[in-house]
Amino acid sequence: MMDGPRSDVGRWGGNPWQPPTTPSPEPEPDRRSAEEAAPSGLDAAAAAPAGVGRTTTGGLSPQRLQGSRVQLWGTETRLPGLRLPPADLTGQRRECGWRWCHPRSCDFAEGMLVVTGVDLLSSRSDQNRREHHTDEFEYDELILRRGQPFHMVLFLSRPYESSDRVILELHIGQRGLQWEGGTWTEGLASRASSPGIRVRGNNPEVGKGTHVIIPVGKGGSGGWKAQVTKSSGQNLNLRVHTSPNAIIGKFQFTVRTHSEAGEFLLPFDPHNEIYILFNPWCPEDIVYVDHEDWRQEYVLNESGRIYYGTEAQIGERTWNYGQFDHGVLDACLYILDRRGMPYGGRGDPVNSLDDNGVLIGNWSGDYSRGTNPSAWVGSVEILLSYLRTGYSVPYGQCWVFAGVTTTGSGGTSTGGGPGPDKEEGGQPGYTFMSQAQLGYSVGAVLRCLGLATRTVTNFNSAHDTDTSLTMDIYFDENMKPLEHLNHDSVWNFHVWNDCWMKRPDLPSGFDGWQVVDATPQETSSGIFCCGPCSVQSVKNGLVYMKYDTPFIFAEVNSDKVYWQRQDDGSFKIVYVEEKAIGTLIITKAIGSNMQDDVTHLYKHPEGSAAERKAVETATAHGSKPNVYATRDSAEDVAIQVEAQDAVMGQDLSVSVVLTNRSSSSSRTVKLHLYLSVTFYTGVTGSVFKESKKEVVLAPGASDRVTMPVAYKEYKPHLVDQGAMLLNVSGHVKESGQVLAKQHTFRLRTPDLSLTLLGAAVVGQECEVQIVFKNPVPVTLTNVVFRLEGSGLQRPKILNVGDIGGNETVTLRQTFVPVRPGPRQLIASLDSPQLSQVHGVIQVDVAPASGSRAVSSDAGDNSRSGETIPMASRGGA
Repeated sequence: MMDGPRSDVGRWGGNPWQPPTTPSPEPEPDRRSAEEAAPSGLDAAAAAPAGVGRTTTGGLSPQRLQGSRVQLWGTETRLPGLRLPPADLTGQRRECGWRWCHPRSCDFAEGMLVVTGVDLLSSRSDQNRREHHTDEFEYDELILRRGQPFHMVLFLSRPYESSDRVILELHIGQRGLQWEGGTWTEGLASRASSPGIRVRGNNPEVGKGTHVIIPVGKGGSGGWKAQVTKSSGQNLNLRVHTSPNAIIGKFQFTVRTHSEAGEFLLPFDPHNEIYILFNPWCPEDIVYVDHEDWRQEYVLNESGRIYYGTEAQIGERTWNYGQFDHGVLDACLYILDRRGMPYGGRGDPVNSLDDNGVLIGNWSGDYSRGTNPSAWVGSVEILLSYLRTGYSVPYGQCWVFAGVTTTGSGGTSTGGGPGPDKEEGGQPGYTFMSQAQLGYSVGAVLRCLGLATRTVTNFNSAHDTDTSLTMDIYFDENMKPLEHLNHDSVWNFHVWNDCWMKRPDLPSGFDGWQVVDATPQETSSGIFCCGPCSVQSVKNGLVYMKYDTPFIFAEVNSDKVYWQRQDDGSFKIVYVEEKAIGTLIITKAIGSNMQDDVTHLYKHPEGSAAERKAVETATAHGSKPNVYATRDSAEDVAIQVEAQDAVMGQDLSVSVVLTNRSSSSSRTVKLHLYLSVTFYTGVTGSVFKESKKEVVLAPGASDRVTMPVAYKEYKPHLVDQGAMLLNVSGHVKESGQVLAKQHTFRLRTPDLSLTLLGAAVVGQECEVQIVFKNPVPVTLTNVVFRLEGSGLQRPKILNVGDIGGNETVTLRQTFVPVRPGPRQLIASLDSPQLSQVHGVIQVDVAPASGSRAVSSDAGDNSRSGETIPMASRGGA
């Protein structure tokens, strides 16, 4: 039984996104007076009855109420409504008649308990931020992890008495307002039967966790509570416990008081907003992780390693996740707003895994209208661009989707899915695919928002298009690939994410690592998304477990099935390669830059009884349950492919080794070799070199067939990442055995060499030197360097012009560290002729003398796209 349509609340078809104003990491409050503020942000205001006068804000949004006379979004649902005050209110003494008053603009009854100020102890050096492991966030607001207490101080107009009642309130989501009978009534926007002019809003509700009421000294609901820890004069110190199931997001905070003299509500102040995140340190949180070294690596580490290439030629690059950089947290929350996700569903990580549209996927090879995916060095530039503009960022491929997802978001796909479109005859059409479709990500649950997450690379990753759970490859009578029939593909590598959480929606035993594949490949219930899927269900072939287990199982543990066309036009299975898919699955090791092999978590040992049982269990639920029925088993000649460590710009050679396993008879093999370039997604170009040879093998003997390939032969055909595919086929004359093998290898590109010139100290300018040697004898045009590092350098683009063939260049750049400790400064180079060039250096930053604070923008000391002259140039 396969997965049916999803019914979880993570699919929010009834919550269409309403275009907001242009987002910004730091929205400025409206500083106009009440008389100057026009109600342009509120459609209903334009249609208000004559004589109403001007409203106190342009749109009545809480962010624009700073300094107003009345707190208009008061949350007492028992109130019939709030009448707007006249627009000409001044600070003169008067009986205003409004229930909630601003402490600085109205006179209060003698003895009323007025809150004159709040200290949330939100600075990065305060106890709250340190205890909640949020002191690295480059924010001044209070950032908490749920299920954990925090402290605050209330400043009062008089000493606190035992008869006083103090209630803390938090809200997330704006309330709806309606004009009716000369009064703006709140909380009615969602009532379809209400007449008048309506303004949409997500009305905070106690039952949904979007309105939290915490009476001080009494137990709250859902794990919320607050206690007085100290009352001294007019200061009241509180300890507040947050619920381990609290909604994730940015809350508005206020305080209500009740005393014999009357009631008071502290107006909303944007400086008192509180961010609440998932908490892997809290045993009651669904994302709890019981290993401190895991939390340090998978939640707090701001950089990581992403692996690519082939199993035999593993490349690695450092990626700046930058989850604590200023603006990134706002970008993650903005993603959820754009998707229209209900606030009430934002406390469950399973429901939070869904589509956003941060990136545009592009596998065409044409990146002229955006950034080559290989050029990105981190997530920060991508997320801040999306937050600033509201538009999807061009372009991404699997490692970019995964890197950004680890930080906190994901992206979109170009129409047609990964890989260049194929024209008739199986040849790739190198045209840009412009029809963008919604992709997906898991922005609410990854490192930025508190979920333990790692980036995982699967080598020889299958893409099953027909749910057969096998990779089917078709050949003609001479064993030449029939590309127009080869819809399934095997990616050289594929990158996704593992996220750690409980799965209460599944039977017991499926908690722990969950796969979330952020690269749009196939739809799930009509949208491009994949996961969360329990790694345990993948390992055991339980493809009926949600979500998307069949597709992920095929990525790591399907068999490669070779079909040959017969004389009558039918196809016959001539070879099944059982160990060709998911040959190596790795991630960055905890606490080091070493590789951690996690293949055993995804699959039983290849060839073991448990592994074969998992495959049989899975295929029994696929579209071709009897695929092995016609399989031939005679295999007395073994085949192996070897490729030297090839370097871009140099000649290379590949070899095929044949071994006769028979100890008594000779074998004659007719061998065919076809060489073509290939995208890392398994989409191949035309064959540009082939070789045919007949080999006679004595009993028990081996022989080697070598194909040399000159640089001038492969140069005209190169595509992204310099990968090539060797198709080997053969026929054993004596036994009728058919030989088939596919082998992918890549051309290595050089690294950038980074050298730090002097000590790095917070707030002081530091210089780095970057050296690059062009490995090819052709000029690289329009060369662009990127430089980025959390706590060191905001994303920076450097245009350096052309670099001659085999030329060595050096450039120097300055930056100003803003946070102490070990940091990673990452650089990349990109040009139309060469990509996938990058480098990294660790920078140990000393704290500033006196530990003075440094602005997060201090390191952003150059404009984007700056043209940089070379410090020096040299020959080969």
